[in-house]
Amino acid sequence: MPPPPMKLKQSPSANSATAAAASTQDAIAARLLVRETMRISANLATSSGSSSPMEVAASAAQQAQVRSIVDDVKFGSLVEGGGGQAQFVDSSLRLICREEIDGRRWNYVAEKDGSGRFKKNSIRALSLQSPQAPTEELMSFVRSYVVPEGFPDSVNPSYVPYMMWRALKHFFGGAIGVFTTQTLLSSVGVSRNRATPGAVAINWILKDGAGRVGKMIFARQGKKFDYDLKQLRFTGDLLMELGAGVELVTAAMPHLFLPLACAANVVKNVAAVTSTSTRTPIYKAFAKGENIGDVTAKGECVGNIADLLGTGLSIMISKRNPSLITTFAFFSCGYVFSSYQEVKSVVLHTLNRARFSVAVESFLKTGQVPSLQEGNKQEDIFNFPWKDKPVVIGSRFKDAFQDPGSYLAIEPLFEKERYVVTYNPSKGKVYALLKDQAKPDDIIKAAFHAHVLLHSIHSLNDRQSFSRKHQEYDNSKFTPTSADLEARIAESCNMVSAAYMHFKSKAAEQGWRMSDSLLNPGRARLY
Repeated sequence: MPPPPMKLKQSPSANSATAAAASTQDAIAARLLVRETMRISANLATSSGSSSPMEVAASAAQQAQVRSIVDDVKFGSLVEGGGGQAQFVDSSLRLICREEIDGRRWNYVAEKDGSGRFKKNSIRALSLQSPQAPTEELMSFVRSYVVPEGFPDSVNPSYVPYMMWRALKHFFGGAIGVFTTQTLLSSVGVSRNRATPGAVAINWILKDGAGRVGKMIFARQGKKFDYDLKQLRFTGDLLMELGAGVELVTAAMPHLFLPLACAANVVKNVAAVTSTSTRTPIYKAFAKGENIGDVTAKGECVGNIADLLGTGLSIMISKRNPSLITTFAFFSCGYVFSSYQEVKSVVLHTLNRARFSVAVESFLKTGQVPSLQEGNKQEDIFNFPWKDKPVVIGSRFKDAFQDPGSYLAIEPLFEKERYVVTYNPSKGKVYALLKDQAKPDDIIKAAFHAHVLLHSIHSLNDRQSFSRKHQEYDNSKFTPTSADLEARIAESCNMVSAAYMHFKSKAAEQGWRMSDSLLNPGRARLY
């Protein structure tokens, strides 16, 4: 019978030796790093000021070698031997891989057991950089809330000015909200106990209910939010200030609180619908790739932060009982100015009616289509949707023609087209009538033709006015004869045939996207 296996007791000195070896590796790494850095610095100092590329490459290689040696020492695969030489030793830690995130690097190591196999769940991450300073950590924390991930490469360049003006607008909006809320509470009788709690609650509920009704009624204008986005966004901000002004009026006429508050809330809820409906298309213009959700979330966060700051400032100001009219006028002017600059900073890639007019006018004058930035800059923000436009697309026949002879005279010119374009001298407008076979490209071509004809009519009017400027009927409006009008329409047909495809290619080169729906064509069709 073989003797039982003997149990050997491990010497305490062996355990202490292993711990000491592990604890001294960091000190060895530090000594190696200092020594090699001093040696390389001395070599660079003794070299000439104009080092050759070979010497620079050799220096870079030496620095890389030092980093490799220090890494190996740190992970236990190399230690300093006799004579200052680094040599391999057996260690329980082995380097698995390296990782980098936004410029920060980590090494992953794993521990081996006595048999040379990796232990389970033994992977550790070792950071290769020193901890961030508190200020850097704070800035990194703030950036995670106010800018999209991957900024600035994840958004378009116009994102920064837009968010700057948006934050300033919300700052002024938050400040105005404090004064309007105080005024409403005072007018309804809360601060002076002039009304019972039940009456106060009923008035407040009626006020909010009227606002919701106004929001629902205005929602039917939804399609206009697409093709007059900037104009309606600015209109909504003007309505918001108008509603705030009406709320302040309740301080002077508290007996009219309910009708005034209801009217103000209707106006402000209409403005809220406008802001909500135009928000997504604007954020979509900033996003690169599929990060629209991230851009929207960070944009709303910036607005809320600015709103809170404005509210805090306004609370401090209100404690000093400033002039209500002066304070409101100051904050309101800041709000409207910031809103205008916010809308102007948006760069959209689509051609709506306003930007289409700018593009065609520039093309007819210079032969070039403006860039995205220039076209958006020239867009008229005050060209509100309810204003009369000189070009009407998809109009009814009775609006374009009063004389059947004028239609029959130009009809052969558009025999091969799916639209008819004419000018009505009595109304001073160009009308583009669409046929029932008209496709999206036909609608865009009809709009282009209408602007070409309008440009031709304006040129004729300018020449006629210049030739008659010394006559006493200088200020009379020039009305072209039927023959002049037919000649202008025939000339415009030739121009469109030669220039339309060239205009489309120039617009595509600049990055413009054309859509017939954004031109807001009417629903009437000829058949």
